[in-house]
Amino acid sequence: MSKNILKGLLIAGTFAIASTSPTFAKRLVPALVREMKFRHNRKKHRKKMEKIYNSFYYMRRKGLIKMRYQGKQLHISLTKEGRKLAKKYSIDDLEIKKPRKWDKKWRVFMFDIKEEMKVRREALRGKLKELNFYQLQKSVWVCPYDFDREAETLRSFFGFNQEEMTTLIASKIENEKKLMSYFSLGKAKK
Repeated sequence: MSKNILKGLLIAGTFAIASTSPTFAKRLVPALVREMKFRHNRKKHRKKMEKIYNSFYYMRRKGLIKMRYQGKQLHISLTKEGRKLAKKYSIDDLEIKKPRKWDKKWRVFMFDIKEEMKVRREALRGKLKELNFYQLQKSVWVCPYDFDREAETLRSFFGFNQEEMTTLIASKIENEKKLMSYFSLGKAKK
């Protein structure tokens, strides 16, 4: 539950809820639950409400979110630590979607990262392996599917710029039979 709340706040930034009293925080959870339109029976509904309520206050105690009143509104936003954790969750959930039909284009992911950033560079390599990229050269990886959104998430998470990390699209790669086999794409083009 906390993971989903952190990811939601990362996307939304901050959200505000109008309140009429300082005890409004206790009414926050039922409003969120109604907004999420849970279609469970009352017992399950009550348990969900408790989980959300507990998650918000757990994250507040851990310093992941901050809740502050401004007039009659409650503002909830991520702290610096909360943003770090939310980004980690975002990168953990990365997945490249395979289209029904391959467009016969190769997406090439290249990076040139300084030695001082060796730890981040190796972590990036590990994530590319996890995403099932094919390593063409030490810092050149290939995938047959669109991964623009994922590349941007990786760039943001690791703090790289476009000079350090870039992508391109190619219609042909030398010796692509290996690639075709690796990605189970059928017979290589002639």
